[in-house]
Amino acid sequence: MDPVTVIEGCAIATVDAQRTEYRRGHVVVRGNRIEAVGAGAAPPSDPGARRIDGRGCLLTPGLVNTHHHLYQWITRGLAVDDTLFEWLSTLYPIWAGIDEDAVRVAATGALAVLASTGCTTTTDHHYVFPRDGGDLLGAEIAAVQEVGLRFHPCRGSMDLGVSAGGLPPDRVVEGLGDILAASAEAIARWHDPSFDSMLRIALAPCSPFSVTPELLRESAALARETGVRLHTHLAETIDEQNYCEQTFGCTPAQYMERLGWLGADVWYAHAVHLDDAAIAMLAHTGTGVAHCPTSNARLGAGVARTADLVRAGVPVGLGVDGAASNESGAMIEEPRNALLYARNKGGPGAMTARTALELATIGGARVLGRDDEIGSIEVNKLADLALWRLDTAAHAGIDDPVTALVLGSAPPLAMLIVNGRAVVREGEVCTVAMDAVAGQVAQAQAALIAKAG
Repeated sequence: MDPVTVIEGCAIATVDAQRTEYRRGHVVVRGNRIEAVGAGAAPPSDPGARRIDGRGCLLTPGLVNTHHHLYQWITRGLAVDDTLFEWLSTLYPIWAGIDEDAVRVAATGALAVLASTGCTTTTDHHYVFPRDGGDLLGAEIAAVQEVGLRFHPCRGSMDLGVSAGGLPPDRVVEGLGDILAASAEAIARWHDPSFDSMLRIALAPCSPFSVTPELLRESAALARETGVRLHTHLAETIDEQNYCEQTFGCTPAQYMERLGWLGADVWYAHAVHLDDAAIAMLAHTGTGVAHCPTSNARLGAGVARTADLVRAGVPVGLGVDGAASNESGAMIEEPRNALLYARNKGGPGAMTARTALELATIGGARVLGRDDEIGSIEVNKLADLALWRLDTAAHAGIDDPVTALVLGSAPPLAMLIVNGRAVVREGEVCTVAMDAVAGQVAQAQAALIAKAG
């Protein structure tokens, strides 16, 4: 018999289609599914049910991280005052030294922090594959299985080195044939399309300035043949826009349109520099966006037109981006920053706290094509839940729990449940030893920097 967990006495923001909220309510979880949600006390349940006292807390769907680079957790704090292209030029030679041990340690550290900040589902865009690095995708999958999050790793790629007019060093790019073979192997080995899947693969050539048009076309064909999603960086900086205009004679969005990279199976990271026509094109085709406000600000890339994207009907989720451009890697910071930057650009009416929470939950689920499974608290959806403790001194006096969560200090987690399993209890990740992980991260970063000279 499936185990039963009852959470009651808490405020609940379901983020369902009606945006139902309860000042005091309950949720019943059976196995990995939500069995009941409603106001007041829970109905009688199995005698052996685990009961969680949610008084003083807010229950939300688990947060969904739609863009990350987990390996960068061991290259934080570098090139902190550089533009994107300067930052990449500094870090590519360091990243060229990563191997599967380094990636496993880095991923474990980054994933544990995501869990401790409310994230239940995360993507990863891994595009650096040194020739002697080993099984890097397998290493991060092993890490996520230990930490316990739902995972959408993107098999990234670069085939346009500096000698051919690209930005990355030649030693970190791969040949087109090798990339396509490795991409097909990753899908066959790892992709699970089932309803409650914990692991789904996407294909993700890195960016317009690090891949060839042939790689973009062939990756799209392979993804659509095998039924997986497509992801890439797009329109992150003015430098990228200038590169596309000079190299291809068009904007980044127009370039993607030429190559067939539009549709409900595609999502772009950043999408900062889009004109009205590009936003309309994304909305018309259902193409998604991973908005990464903290990273964009850290690199000075600009402020995305998030409110315009949402208003137009573009699927928008949030992402922490790589830890080398967002050293915190804390998912709960992203809805707050998304709201603040939207208001900084468009005034106080540009975004509400509830819209910011929606971007971090059901918005991210929609971007990943999983809004029928996760992203809201509804009967028969998967039990991916975050129970936030708001009875702290930092939150006292804020009557609205959603406002307290989004605009107040980042609260501790009373519990994080992923697929019906507790991953965080009372602020502590219970699947890995955080002190040991921190020590391994420090050692791995020192070794990688020394390796790069």
